[in-house]
Amino acid sequence: MKLASLKSGRDGELVVVSKDLKRYVSAKGIADTLQTALDSWEQAESQLRALAEKLSAGEAPAHPFDEADCASPLPRAYQWADGSAYINHVELVRKARGAEVPASFYSDPLMYQGGSDSFIGPRDPIEVADEAFGIDLEAEVAVITDDVPMGITPGQADRHIKLVMLVNDVSLRNLIPAELAKGFGFFHAKPSSAFSPVAVTPDELGSAWRDGKVNLPLLSQVRNESFGCPNAGDEMTFNFFELVAHAAKTRPLCAGSIIGSGTVSNKFEDGPGKTINQGGRGFSCLAEVRTVETITLGEPTTDFLRFGDSVRIEMHDEQGHSIFGAIDQTVAKIPA
Repeated sequence: MKLASLKSGRDGELVVVSKDLKRYVSAKGIADTLQTALDSWEQAESQLRALAEKLSAGEAPAHPFDEADCASPLPRAYQWADGSAYINHVELVRKARGAEVPASFYSDPLMYQGGSDSFIGPRDPIEVADEAFGIDLEAEVAVITDDVPMGITPGQADRHIKLVMLVNDVSLRNLIPAELAKGFGFFHAKPSSAFSPVAVTPDELGSAWRDGKVNLPLLSQVRNESFGCPNAGDEMTFNFFELVAHAAKTRPLCAGSIIGSGTVSNKFEDGPGKTINQGGRGFSCLAEVRTVETITLGEPTTDFLRFGDSVRIEMHDEQGHSIFGAIDQTVAKIPA
Protein backbone atom coordinates (compact mmCIF):
# COMPACT_ATOMS: atom_id res chain seq x y z
CA MET A 1 0.00 0.00 0.00
CA LYS A 2 1.23 3.47 -0.92
CA LEU A 3 0.15 6.61 0.91
CA ALA A 4 0.75 10.31 0.30
CA SER A 5 -0.31 13.67 1.71
CA LEU A 6 -1.51 16.25 -0.78
CA LYS A 7 -0.79 19.82 0.23
CA SER A 8 -3.78 21.00 2.26
CA GLY A 9 -3.65 22.95 5.51
CA ARG A 10 -0.84 22.18 7.92
CA ASP A 11 -1.08 18.38 7.90
CA GLY A 12 -2.05 17.57 4.34
CA GLU A 13 -4.86 15.43 2.89
CA LEU A 14 -4.26 11.69 3.10
CA VAL A 15 -4.61 9.80 -0.18
CA VAL A 16 -4.02 6.22 -1.31
CA VAL A 17 -1.78 6.04 -4.39
CA SER A 18 -1.68 3.36 -7.06
CA LYS A 19 1.34 1.09 -7.34
CA ASP A 20 2.44 2.81 -10.56
CA LEU A 21 2.17 6.27 -8.92
CA LYS A 22 -0.26 7.44 -11.60
CA ARG A 23 -3.58 7.64 -9.72
CA TYR A 24 -4.86 8.37 -6.27
CA VAL A 25 -8.07 8.27 -4.26
CA SER A 26 -8.88 10.37 -1.21
CA ALA A 27 -8.89 8.61 2.17
CA LYS A 28 -11.51 10.96 3.60
CA GLY A 29 -14.01 8.98 5.60
CA ILE A 30 -11.21 6.77 6.90
CA ALA A 31 -8.65 9.35 8.02
CA ASP A 32 -8.23 12.94 6.92
CA THR A 33 -4.47 12.95 7.58
CA LEU A 34 -1.72 10.38 7.82
CA GLN A 35 -1.19 11.24 11.48
CA THR A 36 -4.86 10.49 12.17
CA ALA A 37 -4.46 7.11 10.47
CA LEU A 38 -1.34 6.31 12.49
CA ASP A 39 -3.06 7.26 15.74
CA SER A 40 -5.55 4.42 15.14
CA TRP A 41 -3.53 2.25 12.76
CA GLU A 42 -5.10 -1.07 13.79
CA GLN A 43 -8.48 0.18 12.60
CA ALA A 44 -7.37 2.43 9.74
CA GLU A 45 -4.95 0.05 8.03
CA SER A 46 -7.55 -2.52 6.98
CA GLN A 47 -9.83 0.19 5.60
CA LEU A 48 -6.97 1.86 3.72
CA ARG A 49 -5.89 -1.47 2.25
CA ALA A 50 -9.45 -2.15 1.11
CA LEU A 51 -9.47 1.27 -0.58
CA ALA A 52 -6.12 0.47 -2.22
CA GLU A 53 -7.58 -2.75 -3.61
CA LYS A 54 -10.54 -0.83 -5.05
CA LEU A 55 -8.16 1.66 -6.62
CA SER A 56 -6.16 -1.17 -8.18
CA ALA A 57 -9.33 -2.78 -9.51
CA GLY A 58 -10.61 0.50 -10.98
CA GLU A 59 -13.53 0.55 -8.58
CA ALA A 60 -12.66 3.81 -6.80
CA PRO A 61 -13.10 7.40 -8.04
CA ALA A 62 -9.46 8.00 -8.97
CA HIS A 63 -7.63 11.20 -9.93
CA PRO A 64 -4.29 11.71 -11.71
CA PHE A 65 -1.43 11.70 -9.22
CA ASP A 66 1.16 14.48 -9.46
CA GLU A 67 4.15 14.28 -7.10
CA ALA A 68 4.47 18.06 -7.24
CA ASP A 69 1.17 18.32 -5.34
CA CYS A 70 2.56 16.43 -2.37
CA ALA A 71 3.79 17.56 0.99
CA SER A 72 6.09 15.19 2.83
CA PRO A 73 3.94 12.19 3.92
CA LEU A 74 3.96 13.67 7.42
CA PRO A 75 4.19 17.45 6.85
CA ARG A 76 5.08 17.73 10.53
CA ALA A 77 5.67 15.02 13.08
CA TYR A 78 5.87 14.51 16.81
CA GLN A 79 9.31 12.93 16.50
CA TRP A 80 12.16 12.88 13.96
CA ALA A 81 15.23 11.00 15.15
CA ASP A 82 17.98 10.30 12.65
CA GLY A 83 20.51 7.55 13.14
CA SER A 84 23.88 7.08 11.51
CA ALA A 85 23.72 3.40 10.68
CA TYR A 86 26.36 3.35 7.94
CA ILE A 87 29.72 3.36 9.68
CA ASN A 88 31.55 4.11 6.43
CA HIS A 89 29.82 7.50 6.35
CA VAL A 90 30.73 8.16 9.98
CA GLU A 91 34.35 7.23 9.37
CA LEU A 92 34.71 9.45 6.30
CA VAL A 93 32.93 12.51 7.68
CA ARG A 94 34.75 12.39 11.00
CA LYS A 95 38.03 11.95 9.16
CA ALA A 96 37.29 15.22 7.37
CA ARG A 97 37.02 16.92 10.77
CA GLY A 98 40.18 15.22 12.02
CA ALA A 99 38.15 13.24 14.56
CA GLU A 100 38.47 9.57 15.44
CA VAL A 101 35.51 7.19 15.50
CA PRO A 102 34.95 6.00 19.10
CA ALA A 103 34.87 2.21 19.48
CA SER A 104 31.34 2.43 20.93
CA PHE A 105 29.99 3.64 17.55
CA TYR A 106 30.39 0.10 16.21
CA SER A 107 28.13 -1.40 18.89
CA ASP A 108 25.86 1.44 20.00
CA PRO A 109 23.87 3.43 17.38
CA LEU A 110 24.58 7.12 16.89
CA MET A 111 21.37 9.19 16.77
CA TYR A 112 20.29 12.81 17.00
CA GLN A 113 16.86 14.38 17.48
CA GLY A 114 16.02 16.69 14.60
CA GLY A 115 13.44 19.41 14.14
CA SER A 116 10.13 17.93 13.02
CA ASP A 117 7.78 20.89 13.05
CA SER A 118 8.43 22.12 9.49
CA PHE A 119 9.34 19.44 6.96
CA ILE A 120 9.49 20.67 3.38
CA GLY A 121 7.76 18.98 0.47
CA PRO A 122 9.60 16.64 -1.90
CA ARG A 123 9.41 19.19 -4.71
CA ASP A 124 9.79 22.32 -2.60
CA PRO A 125 12.99 24.40 -2.73
CA ILE A 126 15.71 24.03 -0.12
CA GLU A 127 15.77 27.59 1.20
CA VAL A 128 18.98 28.73 2.87
CA ALA A 129 20.20 32.17 3.88
CA ASP A 130 23.84 31.86 2.81
CA GLU A 131 25.84 29.55 0.53
CA ALA A 132 28.73 29.91 2.98
CA PHE A 133 26.85 27.62 5.39
CA GLY A 134 28.04 24.63 3.31
CA ILE A 135 24.76 23.29 1.93
CA ASP A 136 24.69 19.51 1.56
CA LEU A 137 22.22 16.76 0.75
CA GLU A 138 22.00 13.51 2.71
CA ALA A 139 20.14 10.72 0.90
CA GLU A 140 18.60 8.33 3.41
CA VAL A 141 15.82 5.83 4.13
CA ALA A 142 13.39 6.28 7.03
CA VAL A 143 10.56 4.42 8.73
CA ILE A 144 7.41 5.62 10.46
CA THR A 145 6.20 3.84 13.59
CA ASP A 146 2.99 3.43 15.50
CA ASP A 147 3.07 3.80 19.30
CA VAL A 148 6.28 2.15 20.51
CA PRO A 149 6.60 1.15 24.19
CA MET A 150 9.70 2.16 26.09
CA GLY A 151 12.37 -0.49 26.44
CA ILE A 152 11.42 -2.78 23.57
CA THR A 153 13.99 -5.09 22.03
CA PRO A 154 15.00 -5.09 18.35
CA GLY A 155 13.06 -8.34 17.98
CA GLN A 156 9.91 -6.56 19.15
CA ALA A 157 10.44 -3.45 17.00
CA ASP A 158 9.50 -5.18 13.74
CA ARG A 159 5.77 -5.02 14.48
CA HIS A 160 5.91 -1.26 15.12
CA ILE A 161 7.32 -0.22 11.72
CA LYS A 162 4.33 0.73 9.59
CA LEU A 163 5.70 2.76 6.68
CA VAL A 164 8.96 3.31 4.80
CA MET A 165 10.04 6.41 2.84
CA LEU A 166 13.11 8.29 1.57
CA VAL A 167 14.74 11.38 3.08
CA ASN A 168 16.86 14.33 2.10
CA ASP A 169 18.30 15.26 5.48
CA VAL A 170 19.67 18.67 4.53
CA SER A 171 22.87 19.60 6.37
CA LEU A 172 24.77 22.86 6.66
CA ARG A 173 28.28 21.43 6.95
CA ASN A 174 30.19 24.58 7.76
CA LEU A 175 28.02 25.20 10.83
CA ILE A 176 28.55 21.72 12.28
CA PRO A 177 32.04 22.01 13.82
CA ALA A 178 31.25 25.05 15.95
CA GLU A 179 27.95 23.58 17.13
CA LEU A 180 29.44 20.22 18.07
CA ALA A 181 32.31 21.98 19.83
CA LYS A 182 29.76 23.34 22.31
CA GLY A 183 29.04 19.75 23.33
CA PHE A 184 25.27 20.02 22.96
CA GLY A 185 24.56 18.67 19.46
CA PHE A 186 23.11 19.96 16.21
CA PHE A 187 20.62 22.78 15.88
CA HIS A 188 21.38 25.42 13.22
CA ALA A 189 23.31 22.89 11.13
CA LYS A 190 20.20 20.76 10.59
CA PRO A 191 17.43 22.74 8.86
CA SER A 192 14.15 21.26 7.60
CA SER A 193 14.33 17.86 5.93
CA ALA A 194 12.29 16.64 2.95
CA PHE A 195 10.72 13.20 2.48
CA SER A 196 9.63 11.27 -0.59
CA PRO A 197 6.18 11.98 -2.09
CA VAL A 198 4.98 8.51 -1.09
CA ALA A 199 5.40 6.33 1.99
CA VAL A 200 4.84 2.59 1.56
CA THR A 201 4.03 -0.31 3.84
CA PRO A 202 6.98 -2.70 4.18
CA ASP A 203 5.18 -5.49 2.29
CA GLU A 204 5.10 -3.20 -0.75
CA LEU A 205 8.87 -3.69 -0.99
CA GLY A 206 8.55 -7.46 -1.37
CA SER A 207 11.79 -9.38 -0.88
CA ALA A 208 13.76 -6.11 -0.77
CA TRP A 209 12.50 -5.61 2.80
CA ARG A 210 14.39 -8.13 4.88
CA ASP A 211 16.33 -8.11 8.13
CA GLY A 212 15.03 -4.63 8.90
CA LYS A 213 16.69 -3.15 5.82
CA VAL A 214 15.69 -1.95 2.34
CA ASN A 215 17.98 -3.97 0.09
CA LEU A 216 17.93 -1.76 -3.01
CA PRO A 217 20.18 0.97 -4.46
CA LEU A 218 19.39 4.52 -3.37
CA LEU A 219 19.81 6.75 -6.41
CA SER A 220 20.79 10.39 -6.22
CA GLN A 221 21.59 13.10 -8.72
CA VAL A 222 23.31 16.40 -8.01
CA ARG A 223 23.31 19.24 -10.54
CA ASN A 224 21.51 16.89 -13.00
CA GLU A 225 24.34 14.34 -12.95
CA SER A 226 24.36 10.84 -11.40
CA PHE A 227 25.91 11.14 -7.97
CA GLY A 228 25.22 7.97 -5.99
CA CYS A 229 23.80 4.46 -6.17
CA PRO A 230 24.85 2.73 -2.92
CA ASN A 231 22.74 -0.21 -1.80
CA ALA A 232 20.75 0.72 1.30
CA GLY A 233 20.94 -2.85 2.59
CA ASP A 234 24.70 -3.24 2.32
CA GLU A 235 26.92 -2.40 5.28
CA MET A 236 24.05 -1.03 7.36
CA THR A 237 25.63 -1.65 10.75
CA PHE A 238 22.36 -1.13 12.62
CA ASN A 239 19.08 -2.14 10.97
CA PHE A 240 15.77 -0.36 11.53
CA PHE A 241 14.71 -2.80 14.24
CA GLU A 242 17.81 -1.83 16.19
CA LEU A 243 17.39 1.88 15.47
CA VAL A 244 13.75 1.92 16.65
CA ALA A 245 14.66 0.00 19.80
CA HIS A 246 17.53 2.41 20.43
CA ALA A 247 15.22 5.43 20.08
CA ALA A 248 12.78 3.86 22.56
CA LYS A 249 15.42 2.89 25.13
CA THR A 250 14.39 5.49 27.72
CA ARG A 251 11.10 6.84 26.35
CA PRO A 252 8.05 5.60 24.46
CA LEU A 253 7.66 6.77 20.86
CA CYS A 254 4.42 8.37 19.75
CA ALA A 255 2.59 7.09 16.67
CA GLY A 256 3.98 9.00 13.72
CA SER A 257 7.57 8.95 14.94
CA ILE A 258 10.10 8.98 12.11
CA ILE A 259 13.40 7.14 12.47
CA GLY A 260 16.08 7.74 9.83
CA SER A 261 18.91 5.49 8.69
CA GLY A 262 21.50 8.21 8.28
CA THR A 263 23.35 8.79 5.02
CA VAL A 264 23.48 5.59 2.96
CA SER A 265 27.11 4.73 2.32
CA ASN A 266 28.99 1.70 1.01
CA LYS A 267 32.67 0.93 1.35
CA PHE A 268 34.76 0.65 -1.79
CA GLU A 269 37.16 -2.28 -2.07
CA ASP A 270 39.99 -0.23 -3.53
CA GLY A 271 40.45 2.98 -1.55
CA PRO A 272 38.05 5.30 0.30
CA GLY A 273 35.49 5.55 -2.50
CA LYS A 274 34.89 6.34 -6.15
CA THR A 275 32.36 8.32 -8.14
CA ILE A 276 29.92 6.59 -10.47
CA ASN A 277 31.95 7.83 -13.45
CA GLN A 278 35.01 6.12 -11.95
CA GLY A 279 33.17 2.83 -11.61
CA GLY A 280 32.15 3.15 -7.97
CA ARG A 281 28.78 3.40 -6.27
CA GLY A 282 29.24 7.11 -5.72
CA PHE A 283 28.03 8.92 -2.63
CA SER A 284 24.89 10.12 -0.87
CA CYS A 285 26.30 13.42 0.40
CA LEU A 286 28.88 15.93 -0.76
CA ALA A 287 30.81 15.73 2.51
CA GLU A 288 31.85 12.18 1.63
CA VAL A 289 33.14 12.98 -1.85
CA ARG A 290 34.99 16.01 -0.46
CA THR A 291 36.64 13.78 2.15
CA VAL A 292 37.67 11.28 -0.51
CA GLU A 293 39.10 14.13 -2.59
CA THR A 294 41.05 15.35 0.42
CA ILE A 295 42.46 11.87 1.00
CA THR A 296 43.36 11.24 -2.64
CA LEU A 297 44.13 14.75 -3.93
CA GLY A 298 45.12 16.65 -0.81
CA GLU A 299 42.12 19.01 -0.90
CA PRO A 300 38.41 18.96 -1.82
CA THR A 301 37.55 20.03 -5.35
CA THR A 302 33.76 19.54 -5.29
CA ASP A 303 31.74 22.50 -4.06
CA PHE A 304 28.88 22.23 -1.64
CA LEU A 305 25.48 23.09 -3.11
CA ARG A 306 24.94 26.59 -4.44
CA PHE A 307 21.77 28.55 -5.18
CA GLY A 308 20.16 27.11 -8.30
CA ASP A 309 21.69 23.63 -7.89
CA SER A 310 19.36 20.63 -8.09
CA VAL A 311 19.10 17.45 -6.00
CA ARG A 312 17.11 14.32 -6.89
CA ILE A 313 16.72 11.21 -4.69
CA GLU A 314 14.80 8.11 -5.77
CA MET A 315 14.67 4.32 -5.45
CA HIS A 316 13.59 1.80 -8.10
CA ASP A 317 12.29 -1.72 -7.66
CA GLU A 318 13.91 -4.65 -9.46
CA GLN A 319 11.80 -3.88 -12.54
CA GLY A 320 13.06 -0.30 -12.66
CA HIS A 321 9.86 1.34 -11.40
CA SER A 322 9.97 4.21 -8.91
CA ILE A 323 8.78 3.01 -5.52
CA PHE A 324 8.41 6.21 -3.49
CA GLY A 325 8.40 8.86 -6.19
CA ALA A 326 11.28 11.32 -6.30
CA ILE A 327 12.56 14.00 -3.99
CA ASP A 328 13.45 16.63 -6.59
CA GLN A 329 14.57 19.98 -5.22
CA THR A 330 16.42 23.16 -6.09
CA VAL A 331 18.51 25.17 -3.66
CA ALA A 332 17.24 28.73 -3.26
CA LYS A 333 18.16 31.81 -1.25
CA ILE A 334 15.58 32.44 1.43
CA PRO A 335 13.34 35.37 0.45
CA ALA A 336 14.16 38.66 2.12
